[in-house]
Amino acid sequence: MSTKKILMRVAIFLGGVAAGALAAGARKHSSAGTKDLQIGLASLENTLAAQAAADDERFSRIEARLEEHSRRLADAFSATQVVAAMEAVLVKTIGPLDTRLTAQAKSMDVLKSTLAQTDGLLGRVLESLDPFGSLQSLESLQVGLQEGGAGRDTAFSNRRT
Repeated sequence: MSTKKILMRVAIFLGGVAAGALAAGARKHSSAGTKDLQIGLASLENTLAAQAAADDERFSRIEARLEEHSRRLADAFSATQVVAAMEAVLVKTIGPLDTRLTAQAKSMDVLKSTLAQTDGLLGRVLESLDPFGSLQSLESLQVGLQEGGAGRDTAFSNRRT
């Protein structure tokens, strides 16, 4: 055979041996790297599984709280119901209060007119009882009547003396 062919075959053979040696070395490194990767992957899967379980637990607690809040909101009164109840309470309270205030105002008007009539009548009675009485007593009575009855006791005490 020709030297050229033999050299080519030897080169191919040596290339194959070199490739095999490199592949074997790579396998040793890759098997150690693969084991590290597998361990890391298993650890990552365990971490992800634990995280997913924790997330599921948190979500279930949140869902339970949401259901409880929804139930409470359904049981709670609406704003319109609260306003209507407040208006009803105010109507029940204000109605009798207004009635009582109106009655008291009428009573005060009656008392004022009665007081005015009494003052007038008292003045006439005093004039008729003492036609010759002192002018000073009569003037003090008139001043008392003009002040709204404040001097009435003074007029009576002056009259009796």
